[in-house]
Amino acid sequence: MFINLKREYALLISIVALILSGVYGDILAETAVGNISGLILIFAVVVYSAVGVAHHAEFLAERFGEPYGTLILTMSAVTVEVIIISIMMLHAHNPHLARDTIYSAIMLDINGLLGLSALIGGLKFGEQPYNLDSSNSYISMLIVAIGISMVLPHYIVNPSDMDIFMWFIVIIFVALYFVFTKIQLKNHRYFFEYRVDSSIEVSKDREELGINTVYHITLLVTYIVVIGFLSEILALFMDNTLNIIGLPPALGALGVAVISASPELIVAVRASLNNRMQSVINIAFGASLATLLLTIPAVIIIGKIFSLHIDLALSDTQELLLGLTLVVGIVNFNDGETNMLEGFLHSILFITFAFMLFMPN
Repeated sequence: MFINLKREYALLISIVALILSGVYGDILAETAVGNISGLILIFAVVVYSAVGVAHHAEFLAERFGEPYGTLILTMSAVTVEVIIISIMMLHAHNPHLARDTIYSAIMLDINGLLGLSALIGGLKFGEQPYNLDSSNSYISMLIVAIGISMVLPHYIVNPSDMDIFMWFIVIIFVALYFVFTKIQLKNHRYFFEYRVDSSIEVSKDREELGINTVYHITLLVTYIVVIGFLSEILALFMDNTLNIIGLPPALGALGVAVISASPELIVAVRASLNNRMQSVINIAFGASLATLLLTIPAVIIIGKIFSLHIDLALSDTQELLLGLTLVVGIVNFNDGETNMLEGFLHSILFITFAFMLFMPN
């Protein structure tokens, strides 16, 4: 175990970055160049730490198989996301930060991660099969969750009614997540697996992998804790830099989404190159669903505790692009195979999403 620890370069760099930030952070925060430099460096370190999360989550995913592996990965990413959003909410007091981050995460997962994976997988293999039941289940859940939490608030105008509605979302989303997880892991586990003739041999090999489960779980938790501390510093530099340069606050939300999605992106691209599109489907849609059903209740509770105003209602532009994403997803993921064209279309939607961040709403 000690030998393996010596190879955890991301953890070492993260600890060094924490120490240096504690010594020189205030000095850097005094100037524009210092804030920009600090933002770039800490952002890079946090992403590198997120890669460490991906590394250990991938080992655990390999050890436990699908859909447990995907659940471990998405839960890790959501934990990172909640930590960073919470810290930035306390710093920026931006009522739209949680909404913009959740929206960015969904667009990044479905259009960016899934689009890129389907595109490069299509270039290599032509068509990649997956279980159609999984995409249907995920998309139906996403439509319900987005409609309740990010569209319905448009029609609630009374502040006292909105307060009650927020608590309703917390209760109903936690219930939805537990029910869906039970279905995913027990009742309809086969929905989220793509069975092949060699499934028995794969299962046998998994038992013989010799993966140190305790070691990888310990390091996974350690990385998440370190990312939490680094996020405190990142929030300061990001808030200062966006104000200095005059960039839209939504870019900060995208930055949070990129950090939290980094582990998933790495694992998904590897899976697509190994012709395991089922893993990509589980990661992309599963991460989006976990972001909605877990991150939203978490930020609502944190907002109530610290008396922060949170607005989850999507803007008109966000509603249109998210609606297009879901419609294209329904059309594309209805035959049990992905191809290069489907990946290209979702990639175009992601590029459009990124472009619209610089346009006034």
